[in-house]
Amino acid sequence: MLRIEVVQERAENYDTLGQAFSQPADVFLNQQLQAEFRTSDREKFIVLHLNTKNRLISYEVVSVGSLNTSIVHPREVFKAALLSNAASIILAHNHPSDDPNPSQDDRQLTKRLQEAGRLLGIEVLDHLIFASKHFYSFTADTLIKGVDPDE
Repeated sequence: MLRIEVVQERAENYDTLGQAFSQPADVFLNQQLQAEFRTSDREKFIVLHLNTKNRLISYEVVSVGSLNTSIVHPREVFKAALLSNAASIILAHNHPSDDPNPSQDDRQLTKRLQEAGRLLGIEVLDHLIFASKHFYSFTADTLIKGVDPDE
């Protein structure tokens, strides 16, 4: 018989842990996410795990794909969220083309993950697509331009 035990381990301690997110720009300006995406020449899909006060508990790089796609499955998105006792999550990925407009696949994935989250009791608060100085927010349903993370 196989026995499984869940153990919480913190491999790295980032200054942004505990940061509260109240609007999409807060996510886009997060230093750790900027560092993850700025150096990536491929699509990277990251999930932020939040507590009941929308404070960052942890985050996970769920997938690193190719230049224009990454494979993301609900099981992988919610596994660490469940283990971290997240009340909600925020999804984020980059478009190396520097065009943050969502593709049809991005829209379908977001809808699928929102449905999975409802079943699991973990709300998907937003899904952001990052570019260098602008981003798309699915919750705001708009492209937000002119945000400079270096200022």
